[in-house]
Amino acid sequence: MELVTKKKLMLYSGDAHPELSLEIAERLGVELGETNLRHFANGEMHCRYGESIRGADVFIIQTHGGMPVNDALMQQLIMIDAAKRASAKRITAVCPYYGYARQDRKAEGREPITAKLVADMLTVAGADRVVSVDLHTGQIQGFFDKPVDHLTALPILIECCTTAGDPNDLVIVSPDAGGVKAAKRLANHLGADLAFVNKIRPKGVANVVEASNVIGNVAGKMCILLDDMIDTAGTIVAAAQLLKDEGATEVWAMATHGVLSDPATERLKNSVLEKVVVTNTLPLGPEKQIDKLEVLSIAPIVADAITAVFEDESVSEIFGGENQK
Repeated sequence: MELVTKKKLMLYSGDAHPELSLEIAERLGVELGETNLRHFANGEMHCRYGESIRGADVFIIQTHGGMPVNDALMQQLIMIDAAKRASAKRITAVCPYYGYARQDRKAEGREPITAKLVADMLTVAGADRVVSVDLHTGQIQGFFDKPVDHLTALPILIECCTTAGDPNDLVIVSPDAGGVKAAKRLANHLGADLAFVNKIRPKGVANVVEASNVIGNVAGKMCILLDDMIDTAGTIVAAAQLLKDEGATEVWAMATHGVLSDPATERLKNSVLEKVVVTNTLPLGPEKQIDKLEVLSIAPIVADAITAVFEDESVSEIFGGENQK
């Protein structure tokens, strides 16, 4: 007698960004499962799945923000561990925003490489695969001995850029030398020019940056600053001002992750930026909503990647090679 086993996709969400998880579930045509997450009086977290997940392909969505990053990460680890002990066939950790991604190397002695530590914790907890969007550095994929699907928000940013006007008058600008590769990809898609800002970060001082000079011609041009994230907005705002000083007619900012830590909102509001575009990899509360902010949904990209993983299809082929790094 031949035994036929039907594949079963089960989707779960942590507490960090349930709105994004719901949107992904709707696009997949599935319902989010019950995690029964709760906190004990001393702050410890607990998870108990509301249905059997034995033999299932389990996807656990948790962005590492929207709540204290350590809580978001620990909650996802607990959910992964619970799924492993409940005999899930395969567990995929979906981390739209990967916490501690900026701590990916030792800049000075006696420092941790916390991005590697996070990779180790996800693996030890029981994740068989990881899906993330626009990691701060692509090399973080090498911290895992498991498959990593590194998605990019580039397709939805390209679509938004088409409203910026004539590509001949457009310049894509990287706010630092490290982001030139991503800016070049966007510029090539749009047929636009490329520039970058040379910045100085004072040694030993976090979240402080000084824009120095612009490499490239921006005079009389519409400029779009492209970065992977906007945190305190110091880099973006300083770069935007420098571009205006160099003769740019209008400046937009685009980033995948809108971290927007204080005082980012005030800085952006009072800056020369005409528009700030981010995706919803992180939740943005009412206090972060300003008139010049536009939020695009990353849900279609993540949902398509989950479908490809579940169907054992190539993620890069599904997206034509443009949505995976």
